[in-house]
This record gives sequence, C-alpha cells and structure tokens, in this order.
Amino acid sequence: MASKVTPTRGALMRMIRTASLAQKGHDLLERKRQILMMELVKHIDDAKDLQREMASVFADAYKALERANISMGIDVVEDIAMAVPEEEDFIIRLKSIMGVEIPEIDPVDASLKPSYSFYGTSGSLDIAYSAFRRVLELISRLAAVETSVYRLAVQIKKTHKRVNALEKVAIPFYKSSIAYIENVLEEGEREDIVRMKKAKENLEKKK
Repeated sequence: MASKVTPTRGALMRMIRTASLAQKGHDLLERKRQILMMELVKHIDDAKDLQREMASVFADAYKALERANISMGIDVVEDIAMAVPEEEDFIIRLKSIMGVEIPEIDPVDASLKPSYSFYGTSGSLDIAYSAFRRVLELISRLAAVETSVYRLAVQIKKTHKRVNALEKVAIPFYKSSIAYIENVLEEGEREDIVRMKKAKENLEKKK
C-alpha cells in the first residue's frame, strides 16, 4: 500500500504529521482503555460484594416472611403486602468516566415505614417488612453497578478495536509509507548527483 503514495516532500511532511497524530491518538486510547479496565474491575468487585450481601439478606427476609405467614396466615400477609405502595423514590444520577455515563443511585431508605396497622399484625411481619426494604436497597444498588459493568465493558470493547486498528493497521501503514517516500527521495537525490557529475564531466570535455 505504501507504494501507492506519491513520493514527494509535501506528501512526506503530511505523512509524518498524520503518523504523529495517529500515535498520539493510540496513546490516548490506550490510556482510556486502562482507566476503563480499572473502573470495570472495581465495579465487578462491588457487584460480587453486593450479590453476597443480598443472598444473606434474602435468606433472612424469607425466614422472617415464613414466620409471619405462620403467625398470621398466608392470606392475611398477602392482603397486607398488596396494600404496601410501590417504591418510586429512586434518584439516579449519571457520572461520566472517560465519556462513559455511569449510573449512581441514591440509597433507598431502608428504615421501617409500615403502611399497615399494627393492630392485628405481629412483630414477625415488621421484621419481614424491614428485611425486604433492605433487599430493595441492595437490588437498586446492584442494578446500578451491573449497568455500569455492562456500559464499561461495551466501551472497552470499542476502544480495544480502535487501539488495534491504529496499532496494527494505520500506524504501520504510515511508517512504511514514510520509509518508502524517504527511500524514493534519497534515490532521486543520488540520481541527481550522478547526473550533475556527468553533466560537469561532459562540460569539461567540451572545453
């Protein structure tokens, strides 16, 4: 491909500038990839911690629910559960990391705010309610972390492709083109010197 480049000094200067820009772009993208990889590892670790914590909290919540079902009856607990309003107070913020928007969610209030009467209910129901509020908090945090992991992984893949394209295609092409043009120009200069010497010799012979 380098042989298709016009071997002129102007083309050489343009090729050198382009090669320099390509190398700078490669270095910036490589730095971006490293930063995103570090952020990805951090979020993966956070996700694992949240999953472990949520498994434990889920187990406690279901045990509390079983006790409430036994003490009050499944039908009563279901009726009360239907009366609990859906959680809508999720506040999501976006943070940009190297151009990747990462969601951050404000902690959900896991404190006990029962929407049912204490009359006719048991303490086991309060425990179950509180435990599932904690589950809700963990689920919201895990959803934000897993979304971040996905977005980071997608961007890392795109960045990796760009780095490879520059590293294995563009930069080698520019380097080979520069070498080709320099060789052609040097050969041309040598030929010019030879022609000048011959012209000088012919001129001296005529004299």
